[in-house]
Amino acid sequence: MQRGSVAILSPGALGVSFFYHLTGELQRKDEQVFFVGLEHSRSINALLESGLQISDGETIHHLPSEGLIFPTIQAAWDAGKRPEIILACPNPDQLLQVVSTFVALIERLWSEDPEEGERKIPTIILSSNGIYFQRVRQMFVEKLEESILLGRLPDLWPDHMPTIVGHLLRGVTLQTGARQGAGATTIYHPGPNGHSTLAGGAEKVRKRSHELLIQRGGWFDDGAATSPTRLEFEKAMMNLMGNLLGLLYAFNEDGTFRSLALNEILVPEHEKDMRELVHRVFEVGQAVRVFTPQDNDEAVFERLYERGLRIGSHVPSSLQAIEIQINAGSLEAKFPPTETWLIDPLIRYARSAELVEAVEYFEGLRAALIAKMEKAVALAEQKKAPPESQ
Repeated sequence: MQRGSVAILSPGALGVSFFYHLTGELQRKDEQVFFVGLEHSRSINALLESGLQISDGETIHHLPSEGLIFPTIQAAWDAGKRPEIILACPNPDQLLQVVSTFVALIERLWSEDPEEGERKIPTIILSSNGIYFQRVRQMFVEKLEESILLGRLPDLWPDHMPTIVGHLLRGVTLQTGARQGAGATTIYHPGPNGHSTLAGGAEKVRKRSHELLIQRGGWFDDGAATSPTRLEFEKAMMNLMGNLLGLLYAFNEDGTFRSLALNEILVPEHEKDMRELVHRVFEVGQAVRVFTPQDNDEAVFERLYERGLRIGSHVPSSLQAIEIQINAGSLEAKFPPTETWLIDPLIRYARSAELVEAVEYFEGLRAALIAKMEKAVALAEQKKAPPESQ
């Protein structure tokens, strides 16, 4: 392990923003911060060919891929790049693949050095949007137990398993970023240094991660006394206001789309919608004891609303993704993955708590967005049709 080194998985808008700030806005070139991809990723292969283009608002910096981008964490290990921390910020629907990749790395470390394998395990910080930490931690334990059953790892209970699982942290972040274009031509636009909170995991591991990331210029807090799930619920409110409601406002009734920044979404005429959304998420959170009876959803709303306005020029990531799909002619009427990892857990929790109205509310939001996307897809098909068939 190279102490002080950070691998970012993978070079998307969020990952590049982390890289930008952890390298002193590209001023430090010590090769201690680098990117790794997931196996079979088309985007990572394109970037390996082209390198990275990062705009700081005035200059577009071209960073060659050599020594900076590796196709997988295993490839980085083979090249001698062995990070102390992996900042994982892929699409939420890739989290299971991230867990499988991490377990495969642990298997490798143990096979190479059975006596010291545990000591060489990096810390992985899950930074994607969504309400998933408890679920992913359970998947992590199940994957490790499967490896034990198949003989790829020794019996980790009771001595090793708690230590290994303690290396899995949740990083709930307000870091923003944007991208322009796709594939090798992508230009990344990092947002201003955004606040992130580390939660879960072992105390020693979390404190060390906090110290390292702060030293590198990141804006991270140690959420020692905070439940990862509570942080996820509060971030879900912010995310759903900007992304899900933002998408509903961005699609017009005729199927056309106009991308919106937060300062166009968080406006007085949308306040009633936003307060209802926060209330419904808060209601579910209280039912599963994420929020206490003393907490107040109005206070939570005011705090999140103010926080969103501070980054008012930011275009939420789901709106960016939909605009890219529309421009590429690849839009499908499917609920976006980031929102799926928010809405599905909320519906599951609401059903368990018998919150019928909350279930209907979240299912209604999903249906409304899919209906608008269907109109957009139909409009795109109509535009592609020959004039005589229209």
